Amino acid sequence: QVQVVESGGGSVQAGGSLTLSCAVSGSIDSLDCVGWLRQSAGKQREEVASIYPGGASPYHADSVAGRFTISRDDEGKVHLEMHSLKPDDTAIYYCAAARAGCYEVHTGVEDYDYWGQGTQVTVSS
Repeated sequence: QVQVVESGGGSVQAGGSLTLSCAVSGSIDSLDCVGWLRQSAGKQREEVASIYPGGASPYHADSVAGRFTISRDDEGKVHLEMHSLKPDDTAIYYCAAARAGCYEVHTGVEDYDYWGQGTQVTVSS
């Protein structure tokens, strides 16, 4: 089994920064993608960023490119640094892991298999 645990999040004013962290444990050798997704009221779920477990080929959605950065540290944690936050970034952010590769997940051929509990990010104007 795989466990996904997020940390970070909170409330910030527009223009501020936050960092989310994701710890994945368990049968991690079976995984080939870790991503951050967000869900807000009335909007479709959006894949914000993803990265291969080794740290290769980071992907960022157009809506966050240049403001958000996904990375993996030496301990295997995956971080999402968020800068220049906007009220539209307000959402519940989920970390998720997939057995399929990030390309297959991003193109919709596969989906994420394991999900964290989510962490709220609120950006006020």
